[in-house]
Amino acid sequence: MATTPASSGRRERNKQQKLDRITAAARELFTEYSVEEVTTQQIADKADIGTGTLFLYVKSKGELLLLIQNSLYAEALARGRASAEETEDALEAVLAIIRPVVECNRVHTGNGRTYLREMVFGDPEEPRHAEALAIVGQTEQAVAEVLRRDGLRDSADAATLARTTSALMFMSMAASVNAGHDADQVLADIREQLAVVLVRR
Repeated sequence: MATTPASSGRRERNKQQKLDRITAAARELFTEYSVEEVTTQQIADKADIGTGTLFLYVKSKGELLLLIQNSLYAEALARGRASAEETEDALEAVLAIIRPVVECNRVHTGNGRTYLREMVFGDPEEPRHAEALAIVGQTEQAVAEVLRRDGLRDSADAATLARTTSALMFMSMAASVNAGHDADQVLADIREQLAVVLVRR
């Protein structure tokens, strides 16, 4: 029997509702516990689905963490870009962009560091990993735009400095030595490094 548009639409809505339940369940569990402490069975139980159904939507807990964190990081970046528009000083504007991202990463430090590891070492062809890498690209673009505002840097230099800024931010958030640091401490570390990197010669 041929599939009607109505039945196809209903199927898509049901799939989206299940994905929303899975995402909400995982977000709740990951807010309280580390990714390593949460089992796929617990996520499935909270989402009121079977574990087999869960794996139809995500292949691993890491992928599920990416799904959740990507949306949070995208929202953080949007807040940072808006804040940077109201900040004249280049260093302060760059820090305004990355501050909400660092704060997002530090809501649960262990999961924040796991997210970074999944993003870097995961399959870039997998959609959730591709989304994470796209957010990195958008962050670098936002930083480059700030660094070009005063007209003292060309596009190539601004892009290079933006990639350097991204690497500094990543290392400060992911480094084991900073594992016990809160957002303000990580941002202080990033500020100290960027103050040297962004100095005009």
